[in-house]
Amino acid sequence: MGLEQQIQDGIKAAMIAKDKVNLEALRAVKSEILLAKTAAGGAAKELADSDVIKLIQKLVKQHHESADLYKQNNRQDLAENELAEAEHMEGFLPKQLSAEDLEAELKKIIAAVGATKISDLGKVMGTATKQLAGKAEGSAIVQAVKKLLSQL
Repeated sequence: MGLEQQIQDGIKAAMIAKDKVNLEALRAVKSEILLAKTAAGGAAKELADSDVIKLIQKLVKQHHESADLYKQNNRQDLAENELAEAEHMEGFLPKQLSAEDLEAELKKIIAAVGATKISDLGKVMGTATKQLAGKAEGSAIVQAVKKLLSQL
């Protein structure tokens, strides 16, 4: 079953359970999926799971940013709602790599690419972002790669 179908099933389950926060989160995801499908010329095309993951990651990031803004403006109630919705969306994302696992994967990539100095950062990042898409945030990858390359 594809990720898009899982989201649709999650919407149905949230409606039955009358889980308002989960329902709103999943409807936002479904809305983004529909917008992405119809964006290119109006014809509804199928989205790959990797594309759906990117959409969900974008929405989670937006919700976290909104929560930060609400906290800055002393609107804790709205911030909590945004974070709760983001948490429900994160349930559809692949498990994030721990720092140790990320470092181990990056060491393999560095060896495969043949990077030996910090100026090889671009080569490593190109491969790393493709292989670790959805498994780690870009900023975490950059920091870990810089750390590993500076140790060589």
